[in-house]
Amino acid sequence: MAYATIKVEDRAVSSASPAVIRVVTIDRPKVLNALSEEVVGELTAVVEDTARAFGAGASVRGLLLTGEGKAFVAGADIAAMADMTPEQALAFSGKGHALGEMLEALPVPTVAAVNGFALGGGCELALACDFIYASEKAKFGQPEVKLAVIPGFGGTQRLLRRVGLARALELCMTGDMIDAAEAHRIGLANRVLPPEQLLDEAMATLVRIAAQGPLAVAKAKEVLHRGASMPLTHANDLEQEAFASLFASADQTEGMHAFLAKRAANFTGR
Repeated sequence: MAYATIKVEDRAVSSASPAVIRVVTIDRPKVLNALSEEVVGELTAVVEDTARAFGAGASVRGLLLTGEGKAFVAGADIAAMADMTPEQALAFSGKGHALGEMLEALPVPTVAAVNGFALGGGCELALACDFIYASEKAKFGQPEVKLAVIPGFGGTQRLLRRVGLARALELCMTGDMIDAAEAHRIGLANRVLPPEQLLDEAMATLVRIAAQGPLAVAKAKEVLHRGASMPLTHANDLEQEAFASLFASADQTEGMHAFLAKRAANFTGR
């Protein structure tokens, strides 16, 4: 499919495997990759296609999201938002929330490779990914209060869950921007890397995950995301059910017998 605001490339994990990592690059460098409704719509289409492909047994085993040029995403498209009515703002926010929820529900791991500015909607987009790998040049922030609004794509809630209430309050109420080192210190970023190593390291992590049982990876992601907002006893019940369900898979049989036979497992996602 041809896209106007993003680039999509499937990169092979290895010559010996059919697995691929889907690399999605937001490609509006002249406006620092600002999130317009078109960008959100095209990202949503890619995520939906990736979920369908996984369900149909296709070989996509991870999604890497990054930005072209010196920004990951420097925020939403303010020019397009300036004259929105409350009803239009509600609809736009709903599209951003839907995209974030789809990324969280995607049955493959997602990595935001933050190469530069991740502000406002850009920070929210990164927060919806499973991991955030940051360039040493990356900058993060939720500066919406400076425009007399608040994050509208899930930023208040995902930031709270990622860094804790006090730090989320400070970032959302001051609108301050922080660097990659501070983002790592407070738990917003998983890793900080030299710019020239960012994409390679993000890919390397996804390649390592791609070598594992894909159904187990999907279940681990599901249980962790769903369990995070549950009481512990309910979350443990969820884990127990998911653990048992994987014993109906061919991959579980293959994985355990390969371990006992001291050979590499050949997972098929079934």
